[in-house]
Amino acid sequence: MGLKRFYQKGLLEAGCDEAGRGCLAGPVFAAAVILDDKKPIRGLDDSKKLNERQRNELRLEIEARALSIGVAQLSNKDIDKYNILKASFMAMHAALDKLITEPVLLLIDGNRFIPYKKIKHECVVKGDGKYQSIAAASILAKTYRDEFMQNAHQHYPQYSWDKNMGYPTKAHREAIKQFGATSLHRMTFTLLNDQITLDLK
Repeated sequence: MGLKRFYQKGLLEAGCDEAGRGCLAGPVFAAAVILDDKKPIRGLDDSKKLNERQRNELRLEIEARALSIGVAQLSNKDIDKYNILKASFMAMHAALDKLITEPVLLLIDGNRFIPYKKIKHECVVKGDGKYQSIAAASILAKTYRDEFMQNAHQHYPQYSWDKNMGYPTKAHREAIKQFGATSLHRMTFTLLNDQITLDLK
């Protein structure tokens, strides 16, 4: 059973998703995609179900065949300032700002969203495994973020970001313990399991 091509036939829909919410380091990325019904893309799926080669190949197809795409990021400093949930929504809004065509309906991966302009939206839990436009957005957000973290790895190789992409793996936490935090780490996150965290608001 493949993913659904649209939520409501005949409407110009944009799928939105983010990548990197659970990471200890780096920005959160978001993407918005309006697919072209006349140019179907085979193999679209939740980015987590695809391997790196499949994601990168599909990214090229999405960029070539979609009606419009937008990709944006919010830095770790912004995440610390606003909190990760709000930063994710802000990144989605910034991605939507980059669309050259304005959609009539937004399909949002997840169960919450801050309304964008006056455009109707539908939140879809695990939407990246249900709708093609959200899957396409998940692929773009994931590949753009991975690219960012692989480049950051060149500056901070001891944290193995080329493998963990900033997620809280054992090796990543061990490196933080040994070398401390970098300018890309999210200081409001629990970087170490035994870290004392203060709720400063």
